[in-house]
Amino acid sequence: MKLLLDTHLLLWAAGTPKRLPAAARRLIEDAGNTLLFSAASLWEIAIKRNLGRADFQVDARLLRRGLLDNGYEELPVSSEHAVFIDSLPDLHKDPFDRILIAQATVEGIALLTSDAVIAQYPGPIRKF
Repeated sequence: MKLLLDTHLLLWAAGTPKRLPAAARRLIEDAGNTLLFSAASLWEIAIKRNLGRADFQVDARLLRRGLLDNGYEELPVSSEHAVFIDSLPDLHKDPFDRILIAQATVEGIALLTSDAVIAQYPGPIRKF
């Protein structure tokens, strides 16, 4: 199964895996699953780090290299993902989360999240 991790789960998986919910950790550690990260997550991390957010103090370049070295696949943001956003219900204002939802839906990939608002969207979303 292909799994796209939202930005917080991605940060936890890479830096503090003990913060991951047990069910999410099992899916991530299952060698039969393909793990993906979105270019949008790295963009979010870089922006929020520059803004001084305490929960985004990882270097996006180092994180990207580490993810690729550990078998994650990068999912670029396409124009198809971008235009799909206007078909999403207006439940969440965060543009980074909305592009992740669009990517998961367009690509048919399960989006793993711990965010209750993201989980309200239709589509292949799994909340932990």
